[in-house]
Amino acid sequence: VQLQASGGGLVQAGGSLRLSCAASGGTFSSNVMGWFRQAPGKEREFVAGISETGGRTSYADSVKGRFTVSRDNTGDTGYLQMNDLKPEDTAVYYCAARRAGMIPQHTKFYDYWGQGTQVTVSS
Repeated sequence: VQLQASGGGLVQAGGSLRLSCAASGGTFSSNVMGWFRQAPGKEREFVAGISETGGRTSYADSVKGRFTVSRDNTGDTGYLQMNDLKPEDTAVYYCAARRAGMIPQHTKFYDYWGQGTQVTVSS
């Protein structure tokens, strides 16, 4: 599975962005999808995840109530809607995929990764 993340940019604090993750080369609907982020000098961290059918989601405490993960299996695309952005959300955001099942929060459980997209939130 190849993943292509897009939608990053520069936004002021309190603003919104929607990231997209386009999948190809596999059966997207058979994969759990996760979103991670990595700020300079920090480890890559889990942000949100969604089950293969979209029926289950998981969020990091730091983004609960502000971010929403979703997917369109017909269009082989996943999304991360980010509202009320804060400067501490600034990072490179990555989408990832793994076989159907649990939604793990550690990077080692994901088999496929997209390239990152930069999100910068100014104060």
